[in-house]
Amino acid sequence: MKLTIKRVPTVVSNYQEDAGERPRGGCGRNCLGHCCLPVSELPVYAFKANPTKLLLQEDAVPTDFFINLLLGQWEDRMTQGLFRYDVTACETKVIPGNLGFVAQLNEGRHLKKRPTEFRVDRVLQPFDSAKFNFTKVGQEEVLFQFENSGSDDSYFLRSAAVSVADRAPNVVAINVHPGPVPIYLISNLCTLGAKLLIPVFDILKVSPIEYGHVLLIPRVLDHVPQRIDQESFLLALHMAAEAASPYFRLGYNSLGAFATINHLHFQAYYLTVPFPVEKAATQRIPLAEGGIKSGVKVSKLMNYPVRGLVFEEGNTLNDLANVVSSACIWLQDNNVPCNVLISDSGRKIFLFPQCYAEKQALGEVSQELLDTQVNPAVWEISGHIVLKRRDDYEEASEASAWRLLAEVSLSEARFEEVKAYIFDAACLVQSQAEEETDEAIYAPVLVGPSAVGEGCLVIP
Repeated sequence: MKLTIKRVPTVVSNYQEDAGERPRGGCGRNCLGHCCLPVSELPVYAFKANPTKLLLQEDAVPTDFFINLLLGQWEDRMTQGLFRYDVTACETKVIPGNLGFVAQLNEGRHLKKRPTEFRVDRVLQPFDSAKFNFTKVGQEEVLFQFENSGSDDSYFLRSAAVSVADRAPNVVAINVHPGPVPIYLISNLCTLGAKLLIPVFDILKVSPIEYGHVLLIPRVLDHVPQRIDQESFLLALHMAAEAASPYFRLGYNSLGAFATINHLHFQAYYLTVPFPVEKAATQRIPLAEGGIKSGVKVSKLMNYPVRGLVFEEGNTLNDLANVVSSACIWLQDNNVPCNVLISDSGRKIFLFPQCYAEKQALGEVSQELLDTQVNPAVWEISGHIVLKRRDDYEEASEASAWRLLAEVSLSEARFEEVKAYIFDAACLVQSQAEEETDEAIYAPVLVGPSAVGEGCLVIP
């Protein structure tokens, strides 16, 4: 397998294209909607179509093209001033302790985000085109299309016409959120001889959590609400595999588990330290002979504040995607909020059913935790916690992180009940053999509230 660059010898930002060379159609906003996208050109990254086996790290063909492309395009948008703030200047530290929770101070981020526009007690809700969605995003915020190459090679096109004849395109964009109020564009309606004020959301309010924070938006024109299916989940695994970096992870939040936009998307970013959940002990769940044909292995997290399942390996990406997406589909169909972390270049997936929003609604979360204004979504659950107040950041300890995340977890009884349904949905049969025991024992390490412990790594 090889990677090629077609048509041009170097990667060029789409900001360097002369937009005046070709007429623009559509609404004039140059957005990702049906009005503009079908008559547009965007860069394309085409991924390998049929990886027959999930390769072990030592067997993988080394390539950093995709990750360099993505990060280079992301930095280009940062240079263009599209972000609310310079996330690379945010203070970040690894909290001393057994797991090494990562804390970031991002004061004011919560003040600049639009309030959630949908119910938090329903995992599945219909798409509403009147609310903010990614078709309202300007094309300047798109890094590239992400499509199947149809071959065993990956390649990159600096610019290509967007094809919508067979299917809607997948796009990778910087992490966008709607502004607090709509702005207005004036559109000339030549046939009517009049002007019309068209509301367009002010979406140039980009709020990255970390370096390289992007969104993968499958089939952007299809108006798919935030719900996982096998095809979209496989696409996310392909993105992780193309990145081929242990520092690049993808995450998914369902509605009710702190997704903020009801339009199908995955998040991803680049962080050069291990996530605490990646270091946590696990216990393998033995599967009956008929349940291991896919090659997928299943474990449960041990000695971690949030109960979760770990899926890994598999004969192919498709096998792994089938098993995990089946589990997610059962959860969303049964109104169980969940978060998903895709790790290890798509070879390991963490699945967390959660109940924090439900506890909030029932008044079961302490005021101390509510005052932090931390919404524990996939990144927080995985151990990368964005704090909004300096006091919380300076006093952060492994014990305080544990207290917060423990409120996210299902009870042991409820988790075991949900696990049984997940196994049934994914056609997995647990063996009667005794589970492999992991002897790792964890206890939170108490750290003084005002000091950074010896050996603490501070990330610039």
